[in-house]
Amino acid sequence: MRQLALELTQTPEPTTANFFPGHNGAALAALAEALGEGERFVYLWGAPGSGKTHLLRAFSARAAESGLSTAYVHGSRWDATEGLAALAVDDVQALEASGQLRLFDLCNGLRASNGVLAAAADRPPADLPLREDLRSRLASGLVLHLQVLSDEEKEQALKAHAARRGIALGEDVAGYLLKRVARDMGTLIAALDALDRLSLELKRPITLALAREAIHESTPR
Repeated sequence: MRQLALELTQTPEPTTANFFPGHNGAALAALAEALGEGERFVYLWGAPGSGKTHLLRAFSARAAESGLSTAYVHGSRWDATEGLAALAVDDVQALEASGQLRLFDLCNGLRASNGVLAAAADRPPADLPLREDLRSRLASGLVLHLQVLSDEEKEQALKAHAARRGIALGEDVAGYLLKRVARDMGTLIAALDALDRLSLELKRPITLALAREAIHESTPR
């Protein structure tokens, strides 16, 4: 159990398959359609924990699997973003002047080449503290508001993930994880995966007792 604290930080790679949409099914569909025949610019906004980063990273991975040149950008790293077929840009509300200019130029290039842009921020385009022409570019496609999952939806997501791994997850275990583990879905899924590995190692089923022992053992004292 001493390894559980480390394993809790090893969240699985974001994919479209391990994203539980809740009320955000339209965003998931829009990103998939953007790589096909749908609107090529998709802008997502929502509060922390609404799944923005998961969706953008999953989108970029899906684009790469489709054979498209792609990149996921977060912060000021714009290396190798010229001439891409698909681009994902996270937290655009935090872009400095140089990043805003770079993204504006990339938006124009992507529109001209029929490329795909997925961008995300914590607010709608009109409220971004960015140059007006960039706000206009970001708002030129689909703009979708992401909703944070409710506790009930997070429990459903945990059960769905458990089912895919062949685990019968009781409501008591799911509820305990929601109370004792960081509440973002990446950490919750990582905790469940760690419990699954631990149950196999100890040859014990995933029960509330095992979850309590594991979380207690992994909590710094």
